[in-house]
Amino acid sequence: MKKVKRRATAALLIAALLVVGLAVYLVRLADDGGAWASYFSGGTPGGTILDRNGVVLYSSDEDGYSFAEDWSTRVSCYHLLGDPNGNVRTGALRQFRDRLAGYSFVEGATSGKTISLSVDSALNVTAYSALAGRSGAVMLMDYTTGEVLCMVSSPGDDPENPSSEPADGTYLNKCLSSSFTPGSVFKLVTLAAAIDNIPDLFERSLWCEGEMIVDGALLTCTGSHGSQTIEQALANSCNCAFGTLALELGPELMAEYAEKLGMTASLQLDGMDVLPGSFTKGEAGSVGLAWSGVGQYEDLVCPYAMLRYVSAIANGGSVYEPTLLGHGSLDRETELLSAETAQRIAEMMNYNVQNAYGSWVFPGLDVSAKTGTAEVGDGTSHAWMTGFLNDPAHPYAFVVILEHAGGGLANAGPVANTVLQAAVSGSAS
Repeated sequence: MKKVKRRATAALLIAALLVVGLAVYLVRLADDGGAWASYFSGGTPGGTILDRNGVVLYSSDEDGYSFAEDWSTRVSCYHLLGDPNGNVRTGALRQFRDRLAGYSFVEGATSGKTISLSVDSALNVTAYSALAGRSGAVMLMDYTTGEVLCMVSSPGDDPENPSSEPADGTYLNKCLSSSFTPGSVFKLVTLAAAIDNIPDLFERSLWCEGEMIVDGALLTCTGSHGSQTIEQALANSCNCAFGTLALELGPELMAEYAEKLGMTASLQLDGMDVLPGSFTKGEAGSVGLAWSGVGQYEDLVCPYAMLRYVSAIANGGSVYEPTLLGHGSLDRETELLSAETAQRIAEMMNYNVQNAYGSWVFPGLDVSAKTGTAEVGDGTSHAWMTGFLNDPAHPYAFVVILEHAGGGLANAGPVANTVLQAAVSGSAS
């Protein structure tokens, strides 16, 4: 009798393990079936990827795969698509493989499908050319729909004829998978916190003597700006003014806004993880806290997060979550700012261009922008520019970063202008 019980118990245990194993298999099949289908078909998904204008970026069938005919298109879209060997982990080939393979949990893999991306490959070519061999990233999106129109990371590579010795950073999509010292573009975060939490901000006179002592340590500025309004302080990119505001706001509130506005949040683009930035809360009253308010100290920001934030500013405080697919999803809206705060920041960013940078930077365009020259500790600076067009017919937000390139206005500005002019005129490439 005891033997029968033991055998029955063993049989039940085996049955339970089989049920658990089957459940795990079904879950994995639902999650990874598309990847398995791609693997057993040679590692590259079947199907076709088009840009928004119908340009073939990738095609695969039983005879093999191919990328765009034009070399410059292949290289500039390298990180947008990814590569057959899987070196680039954030790209359409990897993220949309289920769609490309025609895979569904019920039917399995069928014939390859065609998907259209929101990106204009000609804009990618223009942006990559404007980077002129420098390491960096460029993104452009329609802030009224969330459609990403341009996504370029440099250096790139040719997926059909990959380099045997790729340059450092080739496999990294810097739009999504890198974070950088932001410098003065982070003042847009400090500004939002100050507008919301300092009632008399717009009546204040903010003083700058070119430097200030904070807790026995020195914080320096780019000039001696004297008495200035908050609008003038942003245009002057005054470290003393924004360091003072960060000290008044305090570490907890500064960290809260860095998270709320997406700088340190866990974000995604069509399911692809975006590298979060970081904000170290310097002690209250410390020079570290003051420097963090101007985008230095230990601040790090991903270009995608900054693009998403300025898109919200342009769109009245809410961002339509970005997408690479051929249409925006207007039900994916996230409020980052109040409409009043967004409008104030937008007006101040426009003041920057008109009164500090000069309208000649963007001839014929009405642009609101902020530059950043982010010191990175090796004697060089990252060049940033971010902003948007004030043009209902061309509602584009942008971010540009060039690593170790120098001043933001002098280096990122021309790249931003080149891409915006091409996007507006339709003369990209």
